[in-house]
Amino acid sequence: MEPARTDLTTAEDIDRLLRAFYADVLRDADLAPHFDGVVMDTHIPHIATFWRMVVLGERSYTGDPMTVHERLHARRPLRTRDFDRWLALFVRTVDAHFAGPKAEMIKERARAIAPLMALQVGAIAG
Repeated sequence: MEPARTDLTTAEDIDRLLRAFYADVLRDADLAPHFDGVVMDTHIPHIATFWRMVVLGERSYTGDPMTVHERLHARRPLRTRDFDRWLALFVRTVDAHFAGPKAEMIKERARAIAPLMALQVGAIAG
């Protein structure tokens, strides 16, 4: 029997979500190459602080995600479909592990962030 899906209520929940999500990303033929050279043991805790800010209201995140993605795009051009794929995997991972108001909130925020990020970095159509 599968464990019941709970809502995202703790920092540990966010960490578990991101570990599962990035495991999928690194297996994805289109997305994985964008993470070549990224130290996931550093990246995941850092991005977790961003999502803890969004979902839990914590204020420990520092950084500029736009600049990071602009550098990624300069190194290996990002396509709109990369952002679409990222979003699909993210939503799928949330749905596989969590259910509740905060789980819905994180998906809505991701749905807002992905196209905005694609537009701002100048993602290539396709």
